[in-house]
Amino acid sequence: MITRRDFVAGSALAATALTSFGPGVMGLAHAQQASLAEIAKAGPLGDEVVGKQDAPVTIIEYASMTCGHCAAFHNTTYPELKKRYIDTGKVRYILREFPLDPLAAAGFMLARCAGKDKYYPMVEILFEKQKEWAVQQPLPPLTAIAKQAGFTQERFEQCLSDQKILEGIEATRTHAAEKLGVNSTPTFFVNGKILRGAVTIDELAKEIEPLLKS
Repeated sequence: MITRRDFVAGSALAATALTSFGPGVMGLAHAQQASLAEIAKAGPLGDEVVGKQDAPVTIIEYASMTCGHCAAFHNTTYPELKKRYIDTGKVRYILREFPLDPLAAAGFMLARCAGKDKYYPMVEILFEKQKEWAVQQPLPPLTAIAKQAGFTQERFEQCLSDQKILEGIEATRTHAAEKLGVNSTPTFFVNGKILRGAVTIDELAKEIEPLLKS
């Protein structure tokens, strides 16, 4: 369990090992057996959804805020995915938390504290500026980013002390690891089919287009 102490530890944040964060992970064989019901199950904090609820294709991404491949996907591929498929009602997109370290969990906590209308904008700015705050001394740049998003210093500190939000994020990660076989980030489920790595828009299109015709 990560506590407030982890978030004020300075350089220790970036060096914290995955093994100290949460449960072990399962392999691909288990992921292939995951039921659609298990994949669709939201965590305790609920899902933040972008796109039409009745879109024919649902993409669920498990990401870590400190993952470079996740940042690359969100900074390059996601804007085109949103323009081509989400905004046109063809894809419903859900980002779920799979933090690989306490600092990644802190980033997700700030996104959750920002509120439903600001969750994705906060996620996107954190990915865009990842190299600025995923550093040995993360609190000053994280604080600056949060204040630009409307946080006060008090609200920032309260957010990173909110054990309920942290436990909800941990529960989402645990379910993905134990039930869905997620063991790296980013991992995507496209109508239940698992894809691993920072996929390109062309690779996503190859999965999406046949589903739109079926």
